[in-house]
Amino acid sequence: MTVNKLMAELGIQVTLFNRHRNGKYSSYKGKVGAVADNLLKQQFNAKVPYQVLHTDVSQVRLANHNWAYVSSITDEASKEVLAFQVSPHPDRQLITATLNELLTKLPDDAKPIIHSDQGWHYQLGYYTQKLADNNFVQSMSRKGNCHDNAPIESFFHLFKAELLDGFPPCKDLAEFRSLSSQYIHYFNYDRISLKTKGMTPVEYRNHTLAA
Repeated sequence: MTVNKLMAELGIQVTLFNRHRNGKYSSYKGKVGAVADNLLKQQFNAKVPYQVLHTDVSQVRLANHNWAYVSSITDEASKEVLAFQVSPHPDRQLITATLNELLTKLPDDAKPIIHSDQGWHYQLGYYTQKLADNNFVQSMSRKGNCHDNAPIESFFHLFKAELLDGFPPCKDLAEFRSLSSQYIHYFNYDRISLKTKGMTPVEYRNHTLAA
């Protein structure tokens, strides 16, 4: 299913552009906890799924003038969206829900690097301890350098460009959550990419792990 077909099924028509409504969310509040080393150093060359993951939080303006906050985790190799949570608040509960969703998707023996920016969510003990308890290796971008986390930035760009730009803003959080869920399914199962050798993220993951 294409994005346009998805929009048509949901009865959404193009009436205005909303690119300006979806600005980048900044969660940086200085050093409020532990800042991990930048292990990736912009070397985004993972080829095997579940080895390197990227996470971030973004925001989307709704028609009711409220913000929806999106927390996501993607796999660097397959581009698969492994976790995607929506909330009216960019808080601890949002980040925890994202990690909990991720843990239901990972193989038991996975010990991935998980890379984020230096947002306050990712520095605090509840987050770093949960990573340690589940055999994650934490990595962080340099302060204020979005290029250090380019894979997740690229995903959010596609998400907003393909699903939101050129369409009316979602009327409320429930509509945005429903539309986002359908897009993530489309992205993982239907959207092919040259970066994944002409396969969808799920096809690439299955093909690579079976090799």
